[in-house]
Amino acid sequence: MQVTWLGHSAFCIAFDAAKILIDPFLRGNPKFTLDFDAAIAGATHVVITHGHDDHIGDAAEIAQKTGAQAIANFEICMYLAERGVQNVNPGNTGGTLRGENFGVALTPALHSAAATVDGKLVALGGANGVVILPDRGAPIYHAGDTAIFSDMALIHELYRPRIGLVPVGGRFTMDGATAALAARRYFEFGDVIPMHYGSFPAIDPTPETFVTAMQGSGARVHTPAIGETLTF
Repeated sequence: MQVTWLGHSAFCIAFDAAKILIDPFLRGNPKFTLDFDAAIAGATHVVITHGHDDHIGDAAEIAQKTGAQAIANFEICMYLAERGVQNVNPGNTGGTLRGENFGVALTPALHSAAATVDGKLVALGGANGVVILPDRGAPIYHAGDTAIFSDMALIHELYRPRIGLVPVGGRFTMDGATAALAARRYFEFGDVIPMHYGSFPAIDPTPETFVTAMQGSGARVHTPAIGETLTF
């Protein structure tokens, strides 16, 4: 499995024939300076955790350009269909959706979710995390935007994710210290990558608080550069 951080909460996860883009907020991200077309080339699926603009991002354009299937809650899938996306795979919290060689479990997240359309907020269902469940390989948990919550223990019990992608920026999500508490108390990650930091002045510029708080946890903490690929 190859995991590439694309900035903010956007990741590319590639294994077997799948190339999954999660929360592809690229063009509007001031820290994303990679080539857009190269980053999305070959995408087979776009997975969206919730309806905020910095997570839906460029999903409609990517799906139209690549033919990738959009996987998200029902409201987001209908929102994308209205924007010309023809291949949508809707679900909701607690459900698991199938790709060709993997599943996507939609888990709870504590957060709000609405997109801006013509200057007005449009509600797009609840917020989710997602667990990518390869038919072969380690499950990977993308927590979306969330606070800590005790039912994270059930996410671990149900799906046993070995790789965690967790928000650490504070203000709109957990901060680094709280994210580390969540990772240490509720999960048994072998590898963990902090996200949702450094993109805007309102959130923490670095993941250092999280990195420090994870010391001694037994998990390997990775802080890749934008565009850097890790292999697991």
